[in-house]
Amino acid sequence: MSRSLLEAFRLWGVTVLFSAVIMWTVLSLTAAIEWWVLLLFVTGGLIIGLPVYVVLLVIVNLIENRTTSKAEKEQRFIRAFALLTLVCSVPFTMFSVAAGEPMATVLLLSATVPVSATLSYLLQHRETDRFFTGYEQPAEIPIPSNLSNRKTPFFMQTSTTLTKGIITALLILVMMIPTFFISNIVSERKSRQEEVVQEVSSKWAAAQNVSGYFLYIPYELPVKDVNGKISAVEKELIILPETVTVQSVMQPEVRPRSIYKVWLYKSKNLLAGEFRLQWPKELDAALVRWQDARICIAIDDIKGIEEKLSARLNGQSIELSPGLPTTAFGKSGLSAPLNWTAAPLDATLSFNSDLALKGSEQLHFLPLAGNSQFEIKSDWPSPSFDGNYLPGTREVSDNGFLAKWSFNKANLPFATHLQSIGFDPEKFAFGVTMVQPADQYAKTERSVKYAILFIGLTFSLFFIIELLQKKPFHPVQYVMVGIALSIFYTLLLSIGEFIPFDYAYLVAATAVVLLISLYAKAHFRSARTAFIFGTVLTCLYVFTFVLVRLEDTALLIGSIGLFCILALAMYFSRQVNWYGQPAVASTE
Repeated sequence: MSRSLLEAFRLWGVTVLFSAVIMWTVLSLTAAIEWWVLLLFVTGGLIIGLPVYVVLLVIVNLIENRTTSKAEKEQRFIRAFALLTLVCSVPFTMFSVAAGEPMATVLLLSATVPVSATLSYLLQHRETDRFFTGYEQPAEIPIPSNLSNRKTPFFMQTSTTLTKGIITALLILVMMIPTFFISNIVSERKSRQEEVVQEVSSKWAAAQNVSGYFLYIPYELPVKDVNGKISAVEKELIILPETVTVQSVMQPEVRPRSIYKVWLYKSKNLLAGEFRLQWPKELDAALVRWQDARICIAIDDIKGIEEKLSARLNGQSIELSPGLPTTAFGKSGLSAPLNWTAAPLDATLSFNSDLALKGSEQLHFLPLAGNSQFEIKSDWPSPSFDGNYLPGTREVSDNGFLAKWSFNKANLPFATHLQSIGFDPEKFAFGVTMVQPADQYAKTERSVKYAILFIGLTFSLFFIIELLQKKPFHPVQYVMVGIALSIFYTLLLSIGEFIPFDYAYLVAATAVVLLISLYAKAHFRSARTAFIFGTVLTCLYVFTFVLVRLEDTALLIGSIGLFCILALAMYFSRQVNWYGQPAVASTE
């Protein structure tokens, strides 16, 4: 009984330890967890898992007291131990689903107990083997003749292959853990790039949002309070242009910072139009403070203004300075006094201005006019037209783009004379963002998503070939192959930060294919087998590269490709003698 207690405790205790380590590792990928939490997981696992230890002890005792052979005892124990670990994984699955964890975390937590139990058994396989050896049936006991001619039971014939298949499947799940660490590294590098972009942009200029010109005219409105006392309340009238034409030319610039690239631009903007001054009838023009009237333009980051900004109003040049009398269309911008001494009622004021503006990645405008036309052109070949409006016409080629927008009073919910702003101007912003399609970090992230395909198919190929050639592949060798497949992504990430993604992919894939092919040749002693591994891995990497480059049709091509891969795997594995039974001669 003491031996059974020790045997059950060894397997159970090491399984709890591995489960705690794996669970702590998985949860640390999504949240900051202190190291001492691992001790809590181990202690809690030992306490909560006591019923599992009792069940395992009962299983060991039942198998120990049977008078069967050592091999049958060990096979019975493996099956019972595997069933027990699968049952124990159910609470982990239910807990992670109820906690709303991502599907990847749910799968990892569900596999925690089976993977830990497999590692525990593999680590202590020799001790378990010696435990059952001590109770093997004595060799001198004669075997009845009527039993010696019986065929080996079916489950005994398949036990070795089945056990190896289960171990291989669990190793596939284990080797998925490094890919989550790699995904975390990709996210960290991507975040670092974003930090660099923000740092450079803060010193250059941020994304720009330009309102266009408008007139700010303050006036005083008499208001009577509850005591009958009349006081003046300051109000504002904002006059938008009746017509506006904006022509913008963007010149992109790439500024390297360390190993990263930051996309910036300079733009030349020509703004022209006219204001039509019509004082609302319900307001007394005598209450207007004409001397405080100003012409204004809102710009998100005035640090991006490269040249002195002047507006020519009816032929008169007016230089603008930082500061806005109102935040109706933005918190920052420029303005200039109009120096009016009287009311220029029912007048039309034409204006034009040249705005040299630099910014980062994005240039947006606000259609604040009765009728307006906007045109943006650039030699950047990959624009993203975003905001609330898409361009009416656009031309995009490898040499750049040309986009045009047109607005009129019928499709804008505001007038050109505003006594109050009853809308959010940001909702009407539109423009262009310079996009680098699927940069190297996005492509690497998409590549990591296919890690299960590489690991699963490669391990399955090794498993089938070792059955066909009867040259077993040790679990440690599976782990080394899995690590080689995982290192592909770190190579891709690190090399891709210095050379274009396509070349980095070629270098990383070539290195991994050669490494695994040569390793297969050394184990199976066959150049033909090594060629098969190299060909299969090359096809997988080419297939993944195509999927990474595709965007709209990636799901369709990926689904068709996976179906074809499965069909080929089923076709080439049809000759495998899974049950180890001799071929039956045909009676025909």
